[in-house]
Amino acid sequence: MNKEDFTNHPTVPMDVADRTISEITRAMTETGFQGRKLGESVETWVQMLQEDEVTIMMGLSGAMVPAGMRGIITYLIRHRLIDCLVSTGANIFHDIHESLNRKHYVGTHLANDENLFKHGIDRIHDVFAVEEEFREADRLIGDFGASLDNDRTYSSREFISLLGERVKEMGGRSDSIIVSAYEHDVPIFIPALTDSSIGIGLVYARRRGHEVIVDQIKDADEITQIVEQSAKTGVVYVGGGVPKNFIQQTEVIASLMGGDVGGHDYAIQYTTDAPHWGGLSGCTFDEAVSWGKVAGGARKVQVFVDATIALPIVAHALRERMEGVVRQGPVFDWGKDGLRVRYG
Repeated sequence: MNKEDFTNHPTVPMDVADRTISEITRAMTETGFQGRKLGESVETWVQMLQEDEVTIMMGLSGAMVPAGMRGIITYLIRHRLIDCLVSTGANIFHDIHESLNRKHYVGTHLANDENLFKHGIDRIHDVFAVEEEFREADRLIGDFGASLDNDRTYSSREFISLLGERVKEMGGRSDSIIVSAYEHDVPIFIPALTDSSIGIGLVYARRRGHEVIVDQIKDADEITQIVEQSAKTGVVYVGGGVPKNFIQQTEVIASLMGGDVGGHDYAIQYTTDAPHWGGLSGCTFDEAVSWGKVAGGARKVQVFVDATIALPIVAHALRERMEGVVRQGPVFDWGKDGLRVRYG
């Protein structure tokens, strides 16, 4: 290599001008550090959306709904900027809470927590919520579980789709994640369902004699079928944790079953975790290549940033870039003999 190979692409200093958000993120790709990575994440997401046959899967962790990101996830679903959502149970529980016109409140991390407890107020860093309202949602979920056929098992996808239908019937708001997913046939998987207030609600049903069996092995099988049946796959991770690994391991399961999948073709992550601690939430996509979870030639971008900063910027940039474009996304036909994915 020559010296010129390292100096043929100078950075372009950001100036202050009359720009759209997408013009700002494009300009950020010519800067450095996490600003460049944020801009590159938008470009990578747009490239995914322009593919004719790609299934985009999102992993959602962290308290994103209490922090006000609910409308952004709903927008991504309703406009098919994602095709499948894997979430913590907590985010979907908080979505149900808000779907039924309950609120989260602007609070402070400096509050006296013993005093909050005395007044029935729960704290999520600087966000407050009313504990009794959460318990109302727990009971609602338990009562819904009690209405289901307990002679069969459900994947979390099936359970959440049915629950989305029920929330809609109850007047659930149109900005609901769970209702939007039901209306637009976007599957939601919750691989750690019991590690949330949804699990609390189902324990409430069980103690009253109504047992609902959510088959998490069926979950892993169903989401792997999505990967196996998709021409290409792209992943977008908000945080890491169980949702990230659950999506990543589909490639390993598929290859174990003899599939020639080769890893996800696109990969984006917004995380505050660092790789040097050895945890999955911060591990790089390069490391994932060694496992066969991400393709060696994949376009991959990790942005080390608070997702509550990144998501509003990225979503608005995508809205501008995709203006006038109606993306259909893949169609999932869930039959007795397994899944069939259709495009177009």
